[in-house]
Amino acid sequence: LQAIAVHLRCSPVYEAVAHKLQPGDESPDFLNAVVEVSTELGVDELLEYCQEIERRADRQRPAPYAPRTLDLDILVLGQTSCMTNRITLPHPRLHERRFVLQPWRDLAPNSYIPSPIRTTVDVVLSRCKDTAGLVKTSWLLMPDVQEDLSVRQ
Repeated sequence: LQAIAVHLRCSPVYEAVAHKLQPGDESPDFLNAVVEVSTELGVDELLEYCQEIERRADRQRPAPYAPRTLDLDILVLGQTSCMTNRITLPHPRLHERRFVLQPWRDLAPNSYIPSPIRTTVDVVLSRCKDTAGLVKTSWLLMPDVQEDLSVRQ
């Protein structure tokens, strides 16, 4: 992502239990982080760039919610709201996922999420009904761009 970024920051990494489709399904825990990127790319170009990163990581899509090597989701892109056959912005389930909202709040609690959500990350997290446990790890995805977030904990 650094290759297309004008500005780049990364949240802490959290470990979370995988979302399961059926009772009894087995899946390893997932590692989650949020990266803030300012870029000149438009929605379609950014999506293609992210999918190329996934391809290079040998991303497989065996089934929804299945374990995978890498999953890059675009949560928001500025104030853009759109729904196409390739992407919906803001991400249609971001408000339901504590594993997305908590790292995002650590990074940028006052980030505004455009229509149809129309409020900040901090407010959305306070309303989130997802009770899945999260464990903040000591992992740093990008130590050279990691912001000291200890004052926000």
